Amino acid sequence: MPSDLLINYRPYETRIALVENGVLVEFQLERGARGAGLLGNIYLGRILRVLPGLQSAFVDIGLEKAAFLYVDDICGSEREFSRLLGQATVTEDDPPEVLATPDKLEKLDKLEELSEAESPTVPIESLLTEGQEIMVQVSKEPIGQKGARVTTHISLPGRRLVFMSMISHLGVSRRIEDENERKRLRDILDFIRGGHGFIARTAAEGATEYEIKAEASFLIQLWQKILSEAEKTRAPALIHLELDATLKAVRDIFTDQVERLILDDPGQFEKVKQFLTAFVPVKAPALSLYEGEEPLFSAYDVEADLARALSRKVWLKSGGYVVIDSTEALTVIDVNTGRYVGHYNFEETILKTNLEAVREIAYQLRLRNIGGLIVIDFIDMEKEVNRERVFSALKEFLRRDKGKTKILPMSELGLIEMTRKRTRENIDRLLREPCFYCQGQGYLLSRVSVFHQAFREMEMAACDYPGQPLTLKVHPFIRDLILDEGRAALEDLEKRLKRPITIKADEALHLEAHRIEPGEVPGLEVN
Repeated sequence: MPSDLLINYRPYETRIALVENGVLVEFQLERGARGAGLLGNIYLGRILRVLPGLQSAFVDIGLEKAAFLYVDDICGSEREFSRLLGQATVTEDDPPEVLATPDKLEKLDKLEELSEAESPTVPIESLLTEGQEIMVQVSKEPIGQKGARVTTHISLPGRRLVFMSMISHLGVSRRIEDENERKRLRDILDFIRGGHGFIARTAAEGATEYEIKAEASFLIQLWQKILSEAEKTRAPALIHLELDATLKAVRDIFTDQVERLILDDPGQFEKVKQFLTAFVPVKAPALSLYEGEEPLFSAYDVEADLARALSRKVWLKSGGYVVIDSTEALTVIDVNTGRYVGHYNFEETILKTNLEAVREIAYQLRLRNIGGLIVIDFIDMEKEVNRERVFSALKEFLRRDKGKTKILPMSELGLIEMTRKRTRENIDRLLREPCFYCQGQGYLLSRVSVFHQAFREMEMAACDYPGQPLTLKVHPFIRDLILDEGRAALEDLEKRLKRPITIKADEALHLEAHRIEPGEVPGLEVN
């Protein structure tokens, strides 16, 4: 499947698009220093508060919001943890080591599961104290009102390898399917690891032993430099800054499956050229500088795809449609037949719509980077075999998604519950903000409700202005409604309050807002 990686660079933002067969499938955005991604950054932090009830802690890493550290994101053993903090070695009288699977690995390619035996977790209050300094790495970007999630399972991703500082596990990406190649990579890593842990990424397939050893040596030296920097720094402080958006995309996305890398900035082009020449010279010929008059994203129709990715309703080719709604806790996706009526029978129509929706939903989850809990409401199907077909199709389409997913079988009500690993903001939060009018609710009071509410409040306010005429200031839309459909209600209100009421338009007012003031000139203003 032909793929292009497009990078649109401006000093104030970097936009990255992965296009497959002319269709946008992944989008990333980084805006200036304020919007720079934190994922992968390493900090020397200070424990602000330990929460035994939640088995977690808040860590000051120098950002506006404190980071969140969960007990399972702390090193797998007390001996490792002491080494990380630079404390004395644990004695033989200390509790035995307790192993844990690093959550950090979940965000890298589809990697092999760690096969460590489960053991009880050491209580967080026995590992951390307030004021303690600790080295952590951001494993999840700040999302909404939540601070970043951090881990002490520090790893350093390279082009072909991932270096793991705290465990000696060796792994190979699941996407490398050839058993001989998997064994070859394991043998190389086993020879060079020296007590460290490594994972061979998908890009390691076919790499020479020299290339793998050179990258492993580079990552080990980088880790030693990070440790040295931490020893002479006081918390909170940034110890290691991840690559910028451009180079990170080149490292992680520009794989053998991507045919071309196209940039539109000469400076970024030279930087990427040097990076590729140093680390992946075989990919350098695939790099090109875009010099067309039309903007890069417009020339490749990315702007149109982005606009569709922000739409609540997504139409299917058959005439059906999918509605995507997000809340703080979950995302709900609803499938509807729309204009599609089928050709044979009702069950066939529903199955065809659901199967078409499956492909679109898998695409939208990846494009919009939707994470967390997701509930999909498919159109009800009577036959169990059809429900199984839809469930199997969804699993198959999600295999291309790098985001870790877990899917439950379809219920009798036609619902599928699933989760998708969320490490950064979705496209909706990146490009939009809540409406200042409705505060993100998506609804306003109807205009009839607004003027009825205003009339009720005028009845209460009449007591504050005994015998005086009243003036009601409202949005122009509400004024027009009152003077048209609401004229009878206005006359009734004047009769009950026994005083004239003037209606005035004020464009500065919110559609739902109004002001009641004592009036000077009686009568109805119509201009």
